Amino acid sequence: MLRALELARRAWGATHPNPMVGAVITEEGRAVAEGWHEAAGGPHAEVAALRALGRRPAPSAVLHVTLEPCCTHGRTPPCVEAILASGIRTVVVGARDPNPAHAGKGLDLLRKAGVAVVEGVLEEACRDLNFIFNHWIVRRRPLLALKVAATLDGLLVPSAGAPRELTGPQARADVHRWRRLFPAVAVSADTLLADNPRLTARDDGPERCPIRFVLDRRFRSAGRSGLYLFSDHHRDRTVVVGLASEVRPADAAWYEAEGVRTWALPGDSDGFIAAWSERCASEGVTGVMIEGGPGLSSALLDDHAVDMLFAYVAPKLGGDPSHGPWFGSQPPILNAVRVEQLGDDVLFRGVIGR
Repeated sequence: MLRALELARRAWGATHPNPMVGAVITEEGRAVAEGWHEAAGGPHAEVAALRALGRRPAPSAVLHVTLEPCCTHGRTPPCVEAILASGIRTVVVGARDPNPAHAGKGLDLLRKAGVAVVEGVLEEACRDLNFIFNHWIVRRRPLLALKVAATLDGLLVPSAGAPRELTGPQARADVHRWRRLFPAVAVSADTLLADNPRLTARDDGPERCPIRFVLDRRFRSAGRSGLYLFSDHHRDRTVVVGLASEVRPADAAWYEAEGVRTWALPGDSDGFIAAWSERCASEGVTGVMIEGGPGLSSALLDDHAVDMLFAYVAPKLGGDPSHGPWFGSQPPILNAVRVEQLGDDVLFRGVIGR
């Protein structure tokens, strides 16, 4: 199952809206074939492994797969049918399909056909691999994850004259890794204008550009030249999100001329994030990492508007206190917490409790 997880991660960020899945076939305890789901619409991991085997499995064959095999027709036929047709008699599964309409049904069909099923092997790791998919398939709205890089006392903005980056190179590289996973990233207009970010994934492998949202209620960024998000060769991946009541024809024309999309949302400021999330859902955007500054971060947390937190904490105190801490009036409570050391910094990742 560890090898199956490694295989699944080869498709990091490439399978949305589908999950990442890996599969390994063993005979007499030795791996003889493997596969993974490379992209939505392509062969599923189980089918890829069976094709890689290229022959009928031996009687001792065991299929290990990180996610419960599908049992309904989608863009590809059900994997349960392929498994039964192959003659494999033992299947080891990491996590169940989280879709309430499917959960456990694929395993039930295998068992009814006489296949021995072992489930729950490395379940937590297999489930965590697809936290974006799991949220989307159950709730039918995007997972909104807040990312901050802070000092020990919760400040996000360095003091005057201090280095611009609070965290070290390993933590910054890890942010790029998550940008490669998430279908979209977002910043506020304040962060856009102050930092001029690129918001691309520039870690190992070719540069990847997710959808780049600018949360700009009043379209203050219109007419601002020299910004990467409005001028680089990925600018067609930039979407400026504001209120329909605030957009002027001249601003809309400027964005269009720059090749930048706009979403003018109905309603007012109080319902802005909810309206944006609904629009993301309608566009099939399954998850967004919001790279928040102090104002946006605290507002999102106070409004209970985000589902997950990525907090990179540097072992230092002090920053610019005029901007205040990132966690607003009440620090969030995290569930299912994962802690990772990244050089001198620490990443705390977890689901925000309600």
